[in-house]
Amino acid sequence: MKTTILTLFTAILLFSSCTNGKVDTNIKMYSNVWDEIINNGNLDYFNEDNFDTNITLIMSPENIVGIEAAKDFYANYITGFSNVEFTIVDIFGQNDKLVKYWNFKGTNTGEFFGMPPTGNKVDIDGVTLVKMKNGKIAQEQDFMDNMAFMQQLGIASSPENMTIIQKLYDDFAKGDMEAVGAALDANIEWNEAENFPYADGNPYIGFDAILNGVFARIGAEWEYWNLVDLNYHDMANNQVLVTGRYQGKYKKNSAVINLQMAHLWNLKDGKVTKFQQFADTKGIDEAIRK
Repeated sequence: MKTTILTLFTAILLFSSCTNGKVDTNIKMYSNVWDEIINNGNLDYFNEDNFDTNITLIMSPENIVGIEAAKDFYANYITGFSNVEFTIVDIFGQNDKLVKYWNFKGTNTGEFFGMPPTGNKVDIDGVTLVKMKNGKIAQEQDFMDNMAFMQQLGIASSPENMTIIQKLYDDFAKGDMEAVGAALDANIEWNEAENFPYADGNPYIGFDAILNGVFARIGAEWEYWNLVDLNYHDMANNQVLVTGRYQGKYKKNSAVINLQMAHLWNLKDGKVTKFQQFADTKGIDEAIRK
């Protein structure tokens, strides 16, 4: 009886040792392959030595199957990004299954899946479920925050943009110019509508130029200048469009305006980088010349 128990225990230890050895081998091979492909841009590692001929990338709505198809897919990351840092933060497994926790950093300086480069930096985490077969990579399924990735890339807009712009208008209405300035990028490009009275300084670069060239002149020349009936429109590519009306009273002749306007704001990393005004410049000109 003792011999039987000892034999069984020895078999379990041997099986466990073999299993752990297999997992360790898979992890080493797998990690080396993806380090070469992503960090070193070596697409030649997509071959039958490293990948099962029917390697499958689980995707929606359709899976990507085959070594060449997988190579074409990941080529977008090689050509689309520079300064790439791909890090396997943690990886573990059981038998032929691996779980990888990873981080990807890079700058979008090339075409990415047919989209022109945005120049944006990305820093995204994700998890990949992996299946190995005979020591080769046979299946992968990535899980990541695609919306966050698109927002960092500049393809999708940040959900914070609307809140930032709404607060900017509230601060402007309260006369809190310090808060207004804090919402703007240090090198913001500001453009008044063509033929607008204060378009002579276009483009204004930086908050001080805007403050002196636009806001100070409005304050000096108009008894009041209000923005009313504002509607906020979340646009693609981190843009916000605001429509409404200008209501003001010109000091020199007491002329009153009530005119349509639109403001297009560009944002990046929570700051306004560009502004374009659209306005009824004819109505403004007539009011000033009365």
